[in-house]
Formats: sequence, C-alpha cells, structure tokens
Amino acid sequence: MAPSTKSRKRVLSGMRSTGRLHLGNYVGALDNWVPMQDHYDCFFEVADWHALTTDYADTTRVKENSLEVALDWLAAGLDPERSVIFIQSHVPAHAELHLLFSMITPLGWLERVPTYKEQRENIKDKDLGRTDFWATPCCSLPTFSSTRQTWFLSVKIRWRTLS
Repeated sequence: MAPSTKSRKRVLSGMRSTGRLHLGNYVGALDNWVPMQDHYDCFFEVADWHALTTDYADTTRVKENSLEVALDWLAAGLDPERSVIFIQSHVPAHAELHLLFSMITPLGWLERVPTYKEQRENIKDKDLGRTDFWATPCCSLPTFSSTRQTWFLSVKIRWRTLS
C-alpha cells in the first residue's frame, strides 16, 4: 500500500477461510471493501486461524481455502497497491497477543460481547478454542477498530496489560 499523503482513518476487516466465497460474501463485504480503499487505509485479513474454530477436525483445506479467498478478493477488486492484504497466520505477533490476551481476559468481559452471547449455546459442547476465539479479534486491533463491542473489549484488555 502506498503511503497516504494525509492522515486517513484505518479500517481492518477480514473473513475466515472456511471455504469458497459466495454471493453473500460479495454483497455483504467485498462490494463495500473495494470503494473503501479510496477513502481509508485498509487492512484486509484472511483469518485462517479463526477458520480453525469451526473446522478444526479437518485442517487439510485451510491453506488452500486461504489462497482461494485472497484470489477471490483480488478478482473482486481489492488492490494490494491501495490496501494491505494479509493472512493471519503469517503475522507471528497475532498468536503471541492471542496467548497473552486469552490469559488475562475475564470471562465476564467476554459475556458482555453480544456476538459471544449469541453464540454461547452453539459453543457449550465445543472445546476451548470456540470460547477463546472471542479474544482473537482483539489481537488485530492495537491500531485498528472493528465492531464497537470488539473495540471496547480490546481497549479493556490492552489497559489491563499496561497496568
């Protein structure tokens, strides 16, 4: 991504690489992401580690799915000259932050995140990765923002690490 001449707001968004993209991915995200490149410093993440939270029994396609997702993004109009496109597992600091954040995040904080509350029934018989998943987006957020709830959770976690 070329450096911007003036300070622009940053956007971080991503998709889990759980399989082939579909029309909903295009209409729900990509159709919005392409024009955002002209107005924001954009960072788009192929969330391959997030994909493991739903497809951990068979990881054989995660790498292939990640490449397919990235290629679909390029075909849809995301431009590596105008935004940063990266694969989550290629950023070692992400795993390090996840480990630290998951160790210091009280479950009560997680239970205040609406998406966690919605998924609680779906994950009650799953392994720790499904519970721990909710701290993972905060690892991508030291300088970005995502959903309001995730942003607030990340701020609380970061303040706790600085104390």
